[in-house]
Amino acid sequence: MQLDKIVNYHKALADPTRLRMLLLLSQGEMHGHALADKLNLSQPTVTHHAAKLREAALIKERRDKNTVYFKLNPEFIRANAEASLQLIFAKGAENMENESPEHSLKESVLRNFFAKDGRLRQIPAQYKKKLIALQYIVEKLEPGVVYSEKEINDFIKRFHDDFATIRREFIMHQFMYRENGQYELNPPEMWTRWDYVK
Repeated sequence: MQLDKIVNYHKALADPTRLRMLLLLSQGEMHGHALADKLNLSQPTVTHHAAKLREAALIKERRDKNTVYFKLNPEFIRANAEASLQLIFAKGAENMENESPEHSLKESVLRNFFAKDGRLRQIPAQYKKKLIALQYIVEKLEPGVVYSEKEINDFIKRFHDDFATIRREFIMHQFMYRENGQYELNPPEMWTRWDYVK
């Protein structure tokens, strides 16, 4: 998850020693002994902090015989700094929604119940999942357009052969209303909300 990556990035930075190591490495590649001398730290302490920075992909390391050299991973540092700004300022609310359990459930239903060609493999038995599938299909219809029953049937057949059941579900769950064999989308505010179902 994007949010987890950003949190791990900031956790790695949230230590004065690690920040000082990154400042030293911004001047160029250095080996562990040199870092220990400059920071007035023991070699094991430098190794510990370097491991944290490496796990977060903030630095890279290479080994030359018994000496380990460290250098910054500047592309990753910049990318995560930018991702943090985007998360907070540009599209924070949208990103938080995308990290939510509801978003994960929706993604799971679309992945598991719809084939790559967009057809519904089977109508989900679980009520909440069924509503997600129905909403996904009905969102492909044009608001304000009045459809004949044949047009609705043909539309549903693109997704599933049991057009009669799905057509009935559209009406039952307020996605559409029917009058004299004519069908039209209801406003989304009237739809049965799957994310309100317990």
